[in-house]
Amino acid sequence: MDAREATILIVPGLRDHVAEHWQTWLASRLPSVRTVAPMGRDDLDCARRVAAIEREATAIDGPLILVAHSGGVIMTAHWAGQSKRRVQGALLATPPDFEQPMPAGYPTMEDLRQGGWLPVPRNRLPFPSIVAASRNDPLGRIDRVTELARDWGSRVADLGEVGHLNPASGFGPWPQAEELVRELSTERAAAATAVL
Repeated sequence: MDAREATILIVPGLRDHVAEHWQTWLASRLPSVRTVAPMGRDDLDCARRVAAIEREATAIDGPLILVAHSGGVIMTAHWAGQSKRRVQGALLATPPDFEQPMPAGYPTMEDLRQGGWLPVPRNRLPFPSIVAASRNDPLGRIDRVTELARDWGSRVADLGEVGHLNPASGFGPWPQAEELVRELSTERAAAATAVL
């Protein structure tokens, strides 16, 4: 199956759409893309964000590949446990470790708990997935992210030291995202990922 046959659904993190972000760059390069609507960084209601993913996903006909970043990965894990929408695969880039205190300027664990983010779902995802992990992400240590990926049944793509894979870490374009989406779009790769 070719990536052009699937619709890509972009799931941004808590900071929503950023013009210089790799997800924005990726969206401009693929033929069939939708994005979960921004909700504003102060809206920490996880259920409302999960409902937004469901609205977009169910409005898409045909194959669906999710491309989530940061808090969007955690939203996707919550959504996957509730939705009946069939998904061909998901690229889950640099999930934060919401079960550990975050750096200053990010939500506290109490804020996340009250918003419905905790506990972070640990069930195996019902679709093939790739977790793109950074070795120096200030929001999630590689060992913790690898543990999440194992619980979700995801393949880990070790990106090396790329920070949080965002503009602050020097990423607008991230060409490897296209390669990973292409991998998820092939039936052979999807079957290999599904048996992990």
